[in-house]
Amino acid sequence: MSLVNLTINGKEVSVPAGTKILDAAKQVNINIPNLCHLKMDEINMVNQCASCRVCMVSAGRGLVPACGTNVKEGMVVNTNTPEALKFRKNVVELLLSDHPQDCLSCSKNGKCELQDIAAELGIRKVRFRGEQATAPTDTSSKSIVKDHDKCILCRRCETMCNEVQTVGVLSGVNRGFNTEVGTFFNSDLCDTECTFCGQCISVCPTGALMEKDNTSEAWAALSQKEKPVMVQIAPAVRVGISEEFGLAPGSISTGKLVSALKALGFDYVFDTNFAADLTIMEEGTEFIGRLQQNQNLPILTSCCPAWVNFVEHEYPDLINHLSTCRSPQGMFSPIARYYFADKVLNKKPDEVIIISIMPCVAKKYEVAREELGQDGIIDTDLSITVRELARMIKEAGLDLANLEESEFDSPLGYSTGAADIFGVTGGVLEAALRTAYEVITDETLEDINFTSVRGMEGIKEASININGKTVNVAAASSLGNARVLMDELRSGKSKYHIIEIMACPGGCVAGGGQPFHGGDYEKVKARGAGLYEIDAHKPLRKSHENPDIQKLYAEFLGEPNGHIAHKYLHTHYFDKSNVYGEIQTEPELATDSSAE
Repeated sequence: MSLVNLTINGKEVSVPAGTKILDAAKQVNINIPNLCHLKMDEINMVNQCASCRVCMVSAGRGLVPACGTNVKEGMVVNTNTPEALKFRKNVVELLLSDHPQDCLSCSKNGKCELQDIAAELGIRKVRFRGEQATAPTDTSSKSIVKDHDKCILCRRCETMCNEVQTVGVLSGVNRGFNTEVGTFFNSDLCDTECTFCGQCISVCPTGALMEKDNTSEAWAALSQKEKPVMVQIAPAVRVGISEEFGLAPGSISTGKLVSALKALGFDYVFDTNFAADLTIMEEGTEFIGRLQQNQNLPILTSCCPAWVNFVEHEYPDLINHLSTCRSPQGMFSPIARYYFADKVLNKKPDEVIIISIMPCVAKKYEVAREELGQDGIIDTDLSITVRELARMIKEAGLDLANLEESEFDSPLGYSTGAADIFGVTGGVLEAALRTAYEVITDETLEDINFTSVRGMEGIKEASININGKTVNVAAASSLGNARVLMDELRSGKSKYHIIEIMACPGGCVAGGGQPFHGGDYEKVKARGAGLYEIDAHKPLRKSHENPDIQKLYAEFLGEPNGHIAHKYLHTHYFDKSNVYGEIQTEPELATDSSAE
């Protein structure tokens, strides 16, 4: 590897040929402000279109964009010359001149990169006045709000959607002053192939892309006194929300979170982990049946709604490979509504309210799917993200970091360690293998840590001997990596028996509804490590050992994959390849034949 020697602000540095000035500066701890550049090696994403021009530095004869200029031997770079600082400030002022001046009421207030840079540059007023580019705000979907007026054309969302997720919904259109990042034929998001994964939100530096805010509906539910309000908390929430309150990434805030939810007024605080254990019982049984019958293999996990949407749009011919199991959110709510409400509260199904806290914006879309309900009653009334919950906790004047710890309510609050790792890529697969191995072999699995499917790699695979049969497994995160495995399956070349797929790179710990990581995947890794730590210290670490799950089957469900279980815990999917829309009911491709 050839090295290039240069000087940045008087500091000598040697970097590989082809390195950009921006990256070279980081090697000597020199920060060059920028808005469009985003490099995340963990997911092979690089957005360096050099569109914002905030990172202009002095090099040679003039100013150059640090994110788009390769280093040269002997180059002398100065990042803070009067010319560079003036240019940088002018650029930001021009961006602000075409930006809504509603920072105090913007949902990205305090987390906006444009706002931060303007403050760092000492901009206290906007000198430039003129016409502003405007376009209608797209609020068509249940999950994502697209506000073009706040877009600075950094193109990060376009790179994420096209290159990492390979969905291809967002693209730059028009020219000059009328340029915008839009959809095909300027369609509403709900009329495109958008999966609502929310990764575009995760990389947007401003409030141009945000989750649909449902906090007002949540407050309204908590204010009424007629119906008890239940809440379920997804696995990745307990290690994600910590960052919103100044705690280190990956800090485990489970007990404090329960206390906060009680203080907000929720009558019953439950754990989606309970339903994650339930998912393993159903999905594991389904997998064993397919394995024994050598039918519809590989089985594809169905916990991630964005991934399910991706299959329905892109691979409807392979829908039969999807597990018919609902997601843990989708399993928890009918159990709370038809089991807990009846047996414990003596309430009818429509006499309770169920809210979920999720690391995911696609869950907002999922709860609106009409097939996830009974007798006209949608199972989950409302889903809010980790960020929304953090805003509610702060609005109530609570300091999560200093709250006492509380326990989940029983019986839908107890879970095994296998459930906790659902929130990180490879976790669902590992949890399923722990149970499937013991059910098939009738032997105790001594080493339950399937480390080969752990880690942030996009595709992880392993081969496991179960009762003399080699079972090939894979776990993929990001829809781009999912596409690789699905193309193999479509071509008949797939060697796997079970594949776990999460739409978000890294899994739910990097979900579109989590605290913004700003491209720092060390935060995401720390969240995942927190979930593995919880798992390691749980007294029970296999889903089928959960005594409350066993009791649920004895009192209500009967047996895994039985008639009652299929009624409440399984679902079916649709061919959306030619018809767009959030809720599509025709034509139907039902795979849940066991429900008959």
